[in-house]
This record gives sequence, structure tokens and C-alpha cells, in this order.
Amino acid sequence: EIDPCEKLDCGEHEWCGNKDGVYSCFSDEHYPRPNNESYGPLYPISGNTTQPALDGSSPRIVLHQPFVYFGQPYNQIYVNHNGHITFNNPWGIHIPQSFPMYGTRDIIAPFWTIFDNTQTGLVYYKQYTSGNILNQATEDINNYFPQFNFTASWVFVATWHEIPYWLHNNSQTTVQAVLISGGQYSFVLMNYGNISPNRWKVQVGYDTINSIHHLTVPGSFSSNTSGNYSVFRLNSNVNVPGRWAFRLDHGSRGCTFN
Repeated sequence: EIDPCEKLDCGEHEWCGNKDGVYSCFSDEHYPRPNNESYGPLYPISGNTTQPALDGSSPRIVLHQPFVYFGQPYNQIYVNHNGHITFNNPWGIHIPQSFPMYGTRDIIAPFWTIFDNTQTGLVYYKQYTSGNILNQATEDINNYFPQFNFTASWVFVATWHEIPYWLHNNSQTTVQAVLISGGQYSFVLMNYGNISPNRWKVQVGYDTINSIHHLTVPGSFSSNTSGNYSVFRLNSNVNVPGRWAFRLDHGSRGCTFN
């Protein structure tokens, strides 16, 4: 059987994905395809960048609007270099732990692994309270969760852009977490660009204090987390290859996947 991705022969900075049963080449907005053909799932990559450091983090980021995470409103956030976001404090731990951790922190992990941005790669973060990004977020959430008649009032975009893995300086992986809130609702989009092959384990999902609410995206800690056939980049729970969307303002106890 012929591999449909090999047949497409996607170019540099592109990846193969399945949308509506059709395999296509996708790229992020830093590397647009000719004639503005279909882009990948990434939101614009811009904003402040963190200081490069092994197991580092952003400074404390004061939010323009509170973000409610399973009933807990937060006014600050930290973007940690190893592919996760925390709220009360930065967290430098690099070896991923499987969810549920039954720990003492709330965490959102679009790609928790052992990154090293000391030589190349940048971690971006930016928040929005007006403009086209809010319109895009509103449209996306209403497509994925049409029952809520949602209007975004705040968006926070964190991007780990072309980050190498530890001891793999030639690797480049791009992942993104887009936090979206409006009214009583909170959501996250986990977006995946190019994901280099990786020998380290990867946890994707979220967890809460004492793991009252937690979720693990299928494929975490498997052999299919990275490379051309990364399950996170090729698959989706909202029919957009490389994008996963979850509601975060409340949820059921002990959820593995929804």
C-alpha cells in the first residue's frame, strides 16, 4: 500500500495531514505555501520572548483579564521552556510525568518534554484583548463548541518555536498553546507545527491540583509522539490536523480524554 504522505512529497517546513478524509500538505504562517494555500493550525507567532535558559521560564506574566481554570481564576501565568504552562510559579522540571500527577499545581502541557533553547529556538508569548485574533478565536471556538454562542474577550498565545530537544541541537519543534476566554467560558487550543523526531518521552494534556480534573491526549508517552507521524500533528479532536481543543472552565472528574 502506498503511503499517501510519501506520495504528496511535502516540502521543507511542511507536514502531511488528513482533513475531511483527504491528505494534504500544511505549513505554519512563518512559511506560507505558494498562492496562500492552506496553512497549518498555528496562530500568529509573535510577542515577547523569554530569556534562553535550560529548564527556564518566562517572567511572571500579569494577565489583562483573569483566566478561569476549572473554577480557579488566575491573574498571572508562566510559560515554561519544557513545553508547559503553570500559574502560581514557574516550573523547571523537564522529565515529563504522566497525568494524573495528584500534585500541587495546575498545569497545561501542549508538549512536555526535554527542550533546550540555550542555542537556538525561541519561546514567544502574547495576549490580546482586541483585534483579528479575538475574531479568529471566536470563530474557532464556535466551530468546535457551537452550543455556547461564544465571544472571545481575551486570548493568550504561547509558542515554543523551532526549539531543539536536549542533546539534539539540530532538531526543531514548534508547538503552541492558545488560551481563550470570554464570559464564563475558558478554552485551550493545542496547535502543532513541525515536530522533529525525539527520543525523550512526551506528555500532552492538562492536570489540576490533586488531579480533580485531568486529561491525557492519546499518544502521550508512546513511540508516535514526534517525527513525521506524530499523532498530535496528524490527528485532531476538532477535524483540523495538528489542533486539539478543550474546554477548561469546568469538567468531569478523572477524565482521560474528551
